[in-house]
Amino acid sequence: MKTTMLLSISRVLFLLITTISFSQNKQLKDHILFYSSFDGKLSADVSVGDAMMYTAENYKKADNAKLGLNDPNVILAKNKGLIGDALHFKKAKTSAVFYKAYKNVGYSNKSWSGTISFWLQLDPDNDLAPGYCDPICITDVRYNDAALWVDFTDHDPRKFRFGALGDLDVWNPENKNDDAKWEQRTVTVKQPPFGKGKWTHITITFSKVNTTKSIFKLYLNGTFKGAIKDVNDPFTWEAEKGKIMLGLGYIGFMDELTIFDKPLDLKEVKFIFELKNGIKTLFK
Repeated sequence: MKTTMLLSISRVLFLLITTISFSQNKQLKDHILFYSSFDGKLSADVSVGDAMMYTAENYKKADNAKLGLNDPNVILAKNKGLIGDALHFKKAKTSAVFYKAYKNVGYSNKSWSGTISFWLQLDPDNDLAPGYCDPICITDVRYNDAALWVDFTDHDPRKFRFGALGDLDVWNPENKNDDAKWEQRTVTVKQPPFGKGKWTHITITFSKVNTTKSIFKLYLNGTFKGAIKDVNDPFTWEAEKGKIMLGLGYIGFMDELTIFDKPLDLKEVKFIFELKNGIKTLFK
């Protein structure tokens, strides 16, 4: 009798856990705007806008970008990813490698919310070339003008930062160095968990951008690292010129680039971090 009861309880618990997991998968899947697994191809697996990757000589010449990956220092590395293949930046490059952000990031000039999730593998202190580098920067112009980005600083040891800088002519109209203004708009991690041969998960969330209640958060490996709040600079874009810029000065691997149309909460960030088979799990 006791054995039968325990088996029944176990079945109920199994069904409950399975149902919750399926529900979580479906809920998150329905919020994905853009997903590039880099598995055997450069084009995104899921996209609301243009799925293709582009390369230009530099970002000033982005209007003349060519379809595909046309930089020998950036390759698809077979079986080197968190899951499957990965994008490998072999040298610090000057070319512009990007996806088009239009529709793919859900930009709105009234209230813009979302999440950017991706994985990096590198040893920052030994792999990177001198100077700052930005593994990802999303903007229509440049890093200090209506942009979201993460970077590695040129300190020794290197620090990792998340920056959310609105319209330059609002937050820094004279375009002068101002440490206080920068600190208000960045989250800095002094001892980030990156290391040789180790994948690190980065999640940045943004909520109600272009309102008076905007907030930005950084998570590393499912752990909250800090927030940017009480700064309500507008992010004014020419939406069709928006770009998901990849690997500016970066040397290392990137995988599982995903953009959601809502800011994930801590529980959801941890759920994504712990997926054994990556974002593709959400589509099964």
